[in-house]
Amino acid sequence: MQLYNTLSTKERADLIDKAGVDRITLSFYTYAKIEDPRKFRDELFLKWNSLDVLGRIYVAFEGINAQLSLPAIKLDEFKSFLDTYPFMKDIRLNIAIEQADKSFLKLTIKVRNKIVADGLNDSTFDPSNYGTHLNANDFNKMMDDPDVVVVDMRNHYESEIGHFIGAITPQVETFRESLPIIHDELAAHKNDKKILMYCTGGIRCEKASAYFKHRGFKQVYQLEGGIINYARQIKSLGLSSKFIGKNFVFDNRLGERITSDVIAHCHQCGTSCDTHTNCKNDTCHKLFIQCEACAAAMQGCCCEACMKVNADRFSHTS
Repeated sequence: MQLYNTLSTKERADLIDKAGVDRITLSFYTYAKIEDPRKFRDELFLKWNSLDVLGRIYVAFEGINAQLSLPAIKLDEFKSFLDTYPFMKDIRLNIAIEQADKSFLKLTIKVRNKIVADGLNDSTFDPSNYGTHLNANDFNKMMDDPDVVVVDMRNHYESEIGHFIGAITPQVETFRESLPIIHDELAAHKNDKKILMYCTGGIRCEKASAYFKHRGFKQVYQLEGGIINYARQIKSLGLSSKFIGKNFVFDNRLGERITSDVIAHCHQCGTSCDTHTNCKNDTCHKLFIQCEACAAAMQGCCCEACMKVNADRFSHTS
């Protein structure tokens, strides 16, 4: 009984090429009480591996957080399997705006303490008591309210390439860092301001909005389905986008374009650019923004030291 990935990313990429079928990239989450995360994890792996699902999934006592891809022809079977679990029945699936067959090249399902690491240790905190969900139209309208504070619950490298106009964008590396920073910054507005939150697909806002309600904020709202769902709704409803730039995503694509605005700059030369990449030196693998010219000049590396490491490595293997 296979319960773990056994193929390399190259072997998996070759299989995807040979299959020649379109794949769908999607994400979903739910906070739910899972009695036995390990058993649940193994059930998911057995079924999803048979459906050729690839992705990064976290399960915990508090729920599931999934980002994955699968063959388009197997989507209905995938949905039917989710429906066999009451807490995932008719769950909203955030379908990616821009599709790529190789967005994921492994199926990794991990049991974690929490599906979103929040740094909280408070037994009285209830993540299911979250804020009011807003669709794209209502979110746009509320943004025009002068008594609203818009908060980006993502990390700095995400908001750097795209964000809602006028939003507070914390300069943090992790979600757990943002909660106390935002709380301290907004503490004076617990009663007189509407707090309007957003993130990539909704999962971080779900916990953040519950946290702020727990800390006494009276009017807490969140963008339902996050930026991914927002982008689909504004397109289908013909709404103007109050989000500018790209939406960072945590797969091999590293971003989906929402508007034509390029609001970031190459970290090496400063030219207008919003293309993230990872340093080609595998011992570094730093995430940064690099334009095409610098990618060529720096051989995809973040610095000269990494270029030298790569050059030495290739010279020893040639």
